Parts: sequence; structure tokens; C-alpha cells
Amino acid sequence: MQRWPRHVGLNALFLEPGRSAGVETYLRGLAPALANEFPATRFTVVTTRRGSAALKDDGWAEFCTVVGLPCDGGQPVRRLAVEQVRLPVLARLKRWDVLHSLASLAPVRTVTPAVITVHDVALFHVRTVKSVATAGTRMLIQTAGRHADAVIAITQTARDDVAAALDIPANRIHVVHNGAGHRRRLTPAPEDEVRARYELKPGRRVVLCVAAMRPRENQELLVRALRMLDDDVLLVLCGHPERYADQLEEVAEELGVASRLRIAGYVAEAELEALWRIAGCAAFPALAEGFGLTILEAMQRGVPVACSDIPALRELGGLVPRYFDPHDVAAAARTLQAALTEPHDVAAAAAQAERFTWEESARGTFAAYERALATTSKQ
Repeated sequence: MQRWPRHVGLNALFLEPGRSAGVETYLRGLAPALANEFPATRFTVVTTRRGSAALKDDGWAEFCTVVGLPCDGGQPVRRLAVEQVRLPVLARLKRWDVLHSLASLAPVRTVTPAVITVHDVALFHVRTVKSVATAGTRMLIQTAGRHADAVIAITQTARDDVAAALDIPANRIHVVHNGAGHRRRLTPAPEDEVRARYELKPGRRVVLCVAAMRPRENQELLVRALRMLDDDVLLVLCGHPERYADQLEEVAEELGVASRLRIAGYVAEAELEALWRIAGCAAFPALAEGFGLTILEAMQRGVPVACSDIPALRELGGLVPRYFDPHDVAAAARTLQAALTEPHDVAAAAAQAERFTWEESARGTFAAYERALATTSKQ
């Protein structure tokens, strides 16, 4: 008889509230949907100390158990020890049927059936931190992925990349799309206050890019394209400002467009909601992407989208966005100009975004749990 997951542990030891970007959105969209779709299953979220406090403040204790372990963002060595040693022990003691690690890193070995979501494998192609740390992280992801009872990828494109990077058969990987943004729509902050904060005078057109400021997100292309756009166009970059942000400011100064660039950094959700309403178009120039959640968020809100012509974004956007070569500044400028000025099919955009729901994501994820239980010989 097929086993059924009665108690699932969700590994969210990556959580640094407000700074975890897409993986935090994944957690906040998926976990409530799982609890709602499968009320007979217990869910326990294991996270950091600050993560535990934030989730409890947000009412998560109403639908799951939240456990905080002794680590936080900015403590990679401690997180590693907690994830590799304490988490598997906790899973065994609590007799979880499945341990689902939500953000690529996971215990290398566990007696509990393991499911891992690998969002992308950019780390295998681009060195983003010190070389020794990069190599170590790659090894952990590969080893944990090879030993997992089920692996989840968030697009067909990501599945093929994950299979190649982890050297595992593609038929071991479940493709489970994310939902479109947050499950609940926030009330936006007052528009006049947001305009004042970021110096967005009425009458100025805004190109909005929501992504962590990293070279793979390719915001430099937008800065270079800005000088080819009309003088009334402003570029607003929202996302955790890593060292790449300094490079963007330097390029803007060299090109004489610094006065039209706004590096907003991390933006609170209510302010971001207001910025979506102000935006004339949304731009996503990523060189590589596992999913591209912000494209769906823009389409949900009726904001025209201009984005990189790469497979994952084509998979999500379909015929709705305007696409450009992420290596071609002139092509990006032409596409942005079209997005700002030409008619946009809001209904088609909303319909495309509605294809991606957290409820459907929860059902696909739960199927991966069932497969892990059906194929494992650990218990």
C-alpha cells in the first residue's frame, strides 16, 4: 500500500527576513498553500532564529509548527553545522515522513526521505563568492541532490540544467512551477510618499527592475540603455544591493545618466506595491534565470514587461512580454521604448500569470513527497 506523508519538515534555514529574495517568496507562497491543500498533513518549518520570530509574528503558528534553530543570516559556518548535523537528527526524532529542503542546500545524508528544490544552478557556472566557498557549496548541492529521493526544479529549463549540473537523470526531477507572487495582495504605501522618497516626480516615466543586484541579473544593460531613452525616463532598481550596485553607479556617472538612476535597494512590500503602480514598464535583463517570479508579478498587475530572451522567461511569459537579447544594449533600449509607449494587452498578461498558482505548486510538490516515500528504502 502506498505510504502517505503525515508529517513533513520544511527546511527554511536560508531565511533572513526581507533579504532572502526569491526563495523567501517561495517559502511564503508554498508553505501556506501546502497546509491549506493538505489539511490532514502536519507541516513543521525549521528556520533561523530571526526567521522563526518573523514567521510567528506573521501568524504562521496558525497553520504549521515553526522551529527556530541557533543560526542566522551572515553565519554560513554555523548554518552549515546546523543543517548538516542538527536538522537530520531533529527529522529523525520527530519522525517526519519527508524532509523538504526549499533552497538547494540540504543535509547530505539523512535517514528521513529527502526532497530538495534546486531553483537554479548559476553557482555552477559563475563564481559569486570566494572560490573555496563556491566549490564547497557546489559539492554540497551535488551530493545532497544525488542522494535525495526526489528533486524539484521550477521550470523545464531549470530541470535540464539541474540534471546536467548534478549529474542525475532528468526523469528523477519533478518540474513544479512556482505560483505568481505572494498569495495575498498588500495595500500599497501612499504614492506621493513613495514618489518623494525616490524622487519620482509626476510626469516622469519609470522603468522598474526588481532583482538582487548581482552581475547575472545584468542591470548594467539597463543603465547603458538608459542614455538611449528619452530624458523623462527614470530607471529604478529594487533589490538587495550587493557590491555590483557600486559598479552600476560608476557606469551611470560615466554615461551621464546618474541623475536618472535610482538604486532603491531593499524596498518594503507596501512600497514595492506602490512602485508597481507607478511603473511605466518592468524590465528584467537577466543572463540566466531559474524561474523569473517578478515577470509574473508584473503581469498580474498589468505592467508591461520587457525581458531577456532566455528559455526560462519564455516558458513563463509566453507571448506576453517583449523580449530582447540580454547582451545587446540597443535592442534593450528599443524594447523598453516599445514597452513604455505601445499598447499592452492587460487581459492576456493577467491570463498568462493566472496559469501559475501556489495551489497547483502545492499539489505538484506533494506528489514529489509521495514519490519520495514510494521509492525510498530508508524506512
